[in-house]
Amino acid sequence: MKKLHIVLLVLIAVGIGVLLSLTGDLSTYDSIAGARSKPGVFVHVIARLDRSRPIEYDAIKNPNLLTFYAMDSVGGETQVVYHEPKPADLESSDRIVLEGRMNKETGQFDCRQILLKCPSKYKDDKKVMEQQLNANAKD
Repeated sequence: MKKLHIVLLVLIAVGIGVLLSLTGDLSTYDSIAGARSKPGVFVHVIARLDRSRPIEYDAIKNPNLLTFYAMDSVGGETQVVYHEPKPADLESSDRIVLEGRMNKETGQFDCRQILLKCPSKYKDDKKVMEQQLNANAKD
């Protein structure tokens, strides 16, 4: 075997190893029930804040502990434990993406990161658009 062939085989093996290591960290969006069925597996859950239950956060006693309840679109609900400071505008967010794992012992979702999805400023409101068009037409 030529040296060139050996080098090419080594490069191909390294490339395959890199691709396999990158795909091992990929996760998909899941429901709360799906996350509950596979505890310990890292998932992304799209949910919304359950505003009927209190948000527990005390910046003086423990600024790195936030607990709240979240509901997904299919009716699943869980308590979320987040060991970081409370994100600004959590209460006003439309939807939240929770990245983390379901804890088998406690049944809580141990969140590693929270991404806030705020309501869009650019939603089409027909009445507002009609008023703007009528005002522009008069000018």
